[in-house]
Amino acid sequence: MAGWVQRQCPYCGEPVELAFAPEDGDQDYIEDCAVCCRPIAVRLRLDQDGEARVELRRDDEA
Repeated sequence: MAGWVQRQCPYCGEPVELAFAPEDGDQDYIEDCAVCCRPIAVRLRLDQDGEARVELRRDDEA
């Protein structure tokens, strides 16, 4: 079952909503902020219960 998490853009502070599917497993990817268009490094980790642990960093900090 897919889920959603909401965090803040590490550049502009605006909310960022991210979709995830537990069957996709752990992921590392870049996603542009919809507001400031800067690249955000996303690290998504799923625990054994399918709960998402999400870390957003500036791309230049990744």
